[in-house]
Formats: sequence, structure tokens, C-alpha cells
Amino acid sequence: MSDIRVTPAIRAAFVPTGKLRASINLGNPILAHSVDGAAGGVSVDLARELASRLDAELELIVFDTAAGSVEAVAGEAADVGFFAIDPQRGAQIAFTAPYVLIEGFYMVRETSPIVRNEQVDVAGQRVVVGKGSAYDLYLSRTLRHAEIVRAPSSPTVVDTFMVAGAEVAAGVRQQLEQDAQRIGALRLLGERFMVIQQAMGMPKSRGAAAAAFLAQFVEEMKAGGSVSDALQRHAIKGASVAPPA
Repeated sequence: MSDIRVTPAIRAAFVPTGKLRASINLGNPILAHSVDGAAGGVSVDLARELASRLDAELELIVFDTAAGSVEAVAGEAADVGFFAIDPQRGAQIAFTAPYVLIEGFYMVRETSPIVRNEQVDVAGQRVVVGKGSAYDLYLSRTLRHAEIVRAPSSPTVVDTFMVAGAEVAAGVRQQLEQDAQRIGALRLLGERFMVIQQAMGMPKSRGAAAAAFLAQFVEEMKAGGSVSDALQRHAIKGASVAPPA
């Protein structure tokens, strides 16, 4: 890397068990997916490159939810992870600047009277989110009147929304669009309600030097085109490379 060398201390901070353990969240289809039981996607590509820089073997620890992935890094069962930046998560995790920006949208039934975001936060309305997701954390802080209903994971939000007869579903635009095609008679509202900053993170206990190394790695992956190439390689639409820190 250009400014920070891989010293024995840096390597030890990332690879205390002899392998780089990367926490991967399959609940975010923008960044990760599973094909024939093997994880792939943008986050997996970045994890492989980081392991290569550290001259370490990579071990993927795969989760179906963001909450599980966060807990693994916060509890040091994993060495790095890929998360939406959130102040609640930042208590135990050192985040880099974002490498990808993702849009969060609301979805309703075609017959719903809700047409604008400001109509969502109304008493008596239920908003379904993936438990522990960035949307859950954000909306738990910002919604004042609507009730939050938590689906087991982000990919199950729309099915939970349908079964519960709820008024609004919230999540990654691409996931919602796929589910709308699958189920029918659903529509997205016209504008995003949040922009999710997807970053890499590691346990704060690993020290400032290791966190600076990871931050520099992310900046080089953005500047050198690796993140853009990964988005194209995995045919990801609706996400953009974050600007330089």
C-alpha cells in the first residue's frame, strides 16, 4: 500500500488466528450473494484483496443478517466486516469511510393512499424492516409515530410485509424491486428516504494503526477502480462508488 506498510504489528492486528476472518452479510444483495453454497460479490472481492495485501489466508464467515455480521466483528469472532455506517455500531467497530452508497426506499401496495415519504410516519401505520439492518437502526431513531415491525432478515421484509398486512416495507431498492416483480401489485415511493454508506470495519480493540491501514486500503480500492470494477462485474445497479474520504 502506498502510505502504510504491512508491518508485523499490522498483520498481527488483522490476523490473530492465522487467517483473515471476514464477516459477510448475505442479507444485502448489493454486496454479497451465494451461488451453489459459495459466497461472492463486491464485499467478498474486497476481502480477498485485503487478504492478499496481508499475505494471509482468507476465511469467510457468512451470515444471513446484518446484525449477525456486526456481532461477529464487535465480538472479535471476525477480523473485518462490511457494514452500513451507523453510530450505534460505531461503539465497538472502527469504520472506514464508505466505499459504496446505496439507496433506501419505501414500498407500498398499489392501492395504498401513501404516495410520499412524509406520509409514512403516521400513527397506526406499520413499517417492516430487516431486524438489525441499517434501515432498522435509522428508522428506529427517526420515526416518531409509525410502528416498526422487524422481519427476521432484509430479504424476508416483503414477505413479512405481505403476511402481516402492514402498510409500508423499507429496504434496499434493488431487493424491493425484485420482490415487487415476484409478488406484483406493489410500488416504490418516488424518492429515497436515506442513503446508506457502506464501509469496512474492524474491532476498535485492534488499534489505531490497523484502523488507519484499513481506511487507506478502502481509499485505494475506490481510487484505483477496484470497487467500480466489482460493481460492474457483479452486475450491480443502483449503487455508486463513494467519493474520496
